[in-house]
Amino acid sequence: MASVSKIVYTKVDEAPALATYSFLPIIKAFTKSSGIEMVVKDISLAGRVIANFPENLTDEQKINDDLSELGELTQDPTANIIKLPNVSASIPQLKAVIAELQGKGYNVPSYEDATERYAKILGSAVNPVLREGNSDRRAPSAVKNYAKNNPHRMGEWKKDSKTDVAHMSSDDFYGAELSTTMSSATDVKISFFDKSGKERVLKASTPLEKGEVIDATRMKVATLQNFIQESIDEAKRRDILFSLHLKATMMKVSDPIMFGYAVKVFFKDLIAKHGEFFKEIGVNFNNGLGDLYTKLESVDATKKAEIQKDIEAVYASQPRVAMVDSAKGITNLHVPSDVIIDASMPSMIKGGGKMWNKDDKEEDTLAVIPDRCYATTYQAMIDDCKQNGALDPTTMGTVPNVGLMAKKAEEYGSHDKTFQATGEGSIKVIDKDNNEIFSFDVQEGDIFRMCQAKDAPIQDWVKLAVTRARLSATPAIFWLDKNRAHDREMIKKVETYLKDHDTNGLDISIMNPLEATKLSVKRMREGKDTISVTGNVLRDYNTDLFPILEVGTSAKMLSIVPLMKGGGLFETGAGGSAPKHVQQFTEEGYLRWDSLGEFMALSASFEHLANTENNKKAAILAKTLDTATGTFLLNDKSPARKIGSIDNRGSHFYLAMYWADELAKQDSDSALKTEFASVAKQMNENEDKIITELNSAQGSAVDIGGYYLPNDEAALRAMRPSSTFNSIIDNI
Repeated sequence: MASVSKIVYTKVDEAPALATYSFLPIIKAFTKSSGIEMVVKDISLAGRVIANFPENLTDEQKINDDLSELGELTQDPTANIIKLPNVSASIPQLKAVIAELQGKGYNVPSYEDATERYAKILGSAVNPVLREGNSDRRAPSAVKNYAKNNPHRMGEWKKDSKTDVAHMSSDDFYGAELSTTMSSATDVKISFFDKSGKERVLKASTPLEKGEVIDATRMKVATLQNFIQESIDEAKRRDILFSLHLKATMMKVSDPIMFGYAVKVFFKDLIAKHGEFFKEIGVNFNNGLGDLYTKLESVDATKKAEIQKDIEAVYASQPRVAMVDSAKGITNLHVPSDVIIDASMPSMIKGGGKMWNKDDKEEDTLAVIPDRCYATTYQAMIDDCKQNGALDPTTMGTVPNVGLMAKKAEEYGSHDKTFQATGEGSIKVIDKDNNEIFSFDVQEGDIFRMCQAKDAPIQDWVKLAVTRARLSATPAIFWLDKNRAHDREMIKKVETYLKDHDTNGLDISIMNPLEATKLSVKRMREGKDTISVTGNVLRDYNTDLFPILEVGTSAKMLSIVPLMKGGGLFETGAGGSAPKHVQQFTEEGYLRWDSLGEFMALSASFEHLANTENNKKAAILAKTLDTATGTFLLNDKSPARKIGSIDNRGSHFYLAMYWADELAKQDSDSALKTEFASVAKQMNENEDKIITELNSAQGSAVDIGGYYLPNDEAALRAMRPSSTFNSIIDNI
C-alpha cells in the first residue's frame, strides 16, 4: 500500500475557525484519493488552556497538548503545517476564555490563581513555538492583478492633514538599548539590585550560544508619562483625535504596562478622585478602561453613577479619543488587544489618515507610538501621503518581506526576559563567570527587556533574502539602523554573511527604517517592487502595512516559512478583523471572512509535498488549485462585506467547483480526471440550487454554543447549510 502523506491543518479561533468547519471537509474530500491525510491539531486559545490543566479535568475533557507536539514536529524534515491565524491573547481575552470554559464545566483555575501557568498561554505563545524558520511573505501575482483590476477604497489624503505620529525622543527602548555578540557560549542571569546592593534574581538562567546577538534596554516610565501627557495636550491643541497604538498581544509583558500608563495619564483626574476605591475593587488599568467598567458592574448603583459621570467629565475636558466601536462606546483606551498597531496604523493610512470618532465620523488623529524603534516608518508613510496623495492600487508596486523570526529571534517584550522594576536600583545581565554584560539604572515601574537572535537563523535569513532577490530579480533592502545598538550588531553579521553568497547582479542594500520606507514607497508609486528584509517586529508590521495598502488586506498574502530542518510551515494571513466577523455571523448569519489565504497556503503546501515526497498527485492538486484560485478572483467570488451576497460558505463552494473543473480538465492523471469529472458536473448543474440553500441560511442570529469553544455540531451545521453541496462533497 502506498505511503500516506500528512498535512497538519491547525484548529484556531474566531472567524478562521468558523471558516474551517466549511472548508476542511472540502479539502479532505479532494485529497482523499491522492494519498494525503489532513491531520487537525488544536492551537486555539481554548485548546491551549484546556491542555495546560489536565489535572483539573475529567478524562472526557482532557485533550492533547497539540502545540507542544507541533513544536516537536517542526524539527522533522517531513513536517508540513498549515497555520491559520490564532488569538494572541491579552489578559482580558484570557480571562474571557477562562470564564467561558468554567461556565461549560471545565474546572480550570481563574487567572489570578495561576498567573505563572497562564503566562505560557498569554500573548504570542504559538508563533515562537512553530516558527522554526524565517518568513517569506508576498502577494501572489493573481492577488496583485485582482487588486489592480478591482481597486479597494483608499481614503483621500490632503496636504493640510493634521495627522501625525508622536513618539518619545529619549529614555525609550530605542535610546537605552545596549547590544553585543557573544564571543563564546555562556549562561546569563538577570538580576535586580536595590539601592543597598541586595540582589534579587529575576531570571536565573538563559543559555547563550557563540555568535548569538543579545540586547537589553529600559524604558523610563516617568518620561513615558510626560510624553503621554504632552501627546494628549498636542492632540487637544490640534483639535484632532488622540489614538494609542501598541502591540499588547505579541509584546504581552511590556506593552500592556505602557497601555496602562497611558490610560492612567488620560484619566488622571478620575484616578485622583477615586484611586483608593479603584484599588479596593481591584481595577487594573493595564487591562484598559474596560477593566474599570467590568468592576463597576458589581458596585453600588449610586457609586457607579458617580464614577460614570466623572468619566464623562474627563472625556469632556480631554481631546476626543479614537473609537474601536462607536456604536458601543468602545474607545481606543478600552482594551489593550483591541488596537493592534500593525493593523490599526495601516488602516488609518489607507483611510486617508483618519480614524473614527464617537459620532462614527472620520477625523485626523495623533497616532501615539511611544518607542522610536519603528514609529518613524509610519511617519514616513504619512509624510509621503500628505505630499503625494493616496497610493493607487491600480498602479502601485509591491513590498514583499523576508523576515527574521526563527528560534524566537527578537521576541521583544513578550516573554520571561521582560520585567517591571519594583523599586529604585539597577537591573543587570551577568554571565556564569559573574561578568557584567549589561547594566541599567531603574526607578520603580521602569520596563526592562532583553532579547536574543541566534546566529544560525541570521545566516538563514541572509540566505533567504539573497535567494528571493535572485528568484524575483527584485532589489532587497535590509531595514537596519546603525544608530541603534542591536542593529549595529546585525549589520556586522549581514555584511559578513552576504559574502558567502553570489550577489553579482543583485541590488542589495542596508538602510535605516525611515530611509527604507521612503525609498520603498517612492518605488511603489513608480510601479516598482522592493523586498523589505527585516527583523521580527518589522516583519510583523510590514507584512500588514504594505499588503493593506496594496491589496486591501494582509489576509491575502502568501506566507511561507521554510523550516530550518527541511519541513514547511504555510501561514494563511492575518486575523485582526476576525472578532468583528464573528459578531456579524452570530447576529445575522453572515460570515465575511475571506479564506483566500487558506487557498494559497494549501496550494503551497501541496507543492512542498510534491517536491519533498515526490507525490505527483499533490503536484496536480497544487497546479489545479492555483488555477481555480485565479478563476475565483477573476469572477469575484470573495465574500462581500454585507449580507445578501455570497459569504464565506458561498466562496468555498465556488472555489470547490472551479477546482473540480480544473481537475476534470487536466490530462496528467487519468484517475483524478475521471473522479472529478462527475463531481464538477454535479456542482455546475446544481450551482443555483446550492447558492440558494447557502444564502437562505443568512439573515437570522446563529447560536454556535460559544465564542472561544463553540459546539462542533452547531458550528458544523451553521457552516454547512446546503444539503445538496454536502452530499456532493461527502460522496467524493
